[in-house]
Amino acid sequence: MTGVQFEFNKSTLRDESKAVLDRVAVAIRGAIANRPGISIEVQGHTDAIGSDSYNQGLSERRAASVRDYVVSVESSIAGALTTRGYGESQPIADNGTDEGRTQNRRVEFVVSGD
Repeated sequence: MTGVQFEFNKSTLRDESKAVLDRVAVAIRGAIANRPGISIEVQGHTDAIGSDSYNQGLSERRAASVRDYVVSVESSIAGALTTRGYGESQPIADNGTDEGRTQNRRVEFVVSGD
């Protein structure tokens, strides 16, 4: 998924991310209707600035922020969602650049099950 990234040291959603998540919530509702056995993990991530323990907590707050928002849009999907924070352990870009750190401050959705 693209479009859900966070400001440095923040877990609050940007307005542009809310627009993306509105569409994601509807898509998740449809996926659950077609495949009732699926589960979706909302995974939070951070850049590498800060301590491991701080970034772990921040990634958990980011995942919870996204989960709470999509459930506010589509309450029927709440039971299919779990959250997990990964801190800085799974970067997708170089943490040595501003652009890379921006890309690493993100949340992803991972679908599993039938």
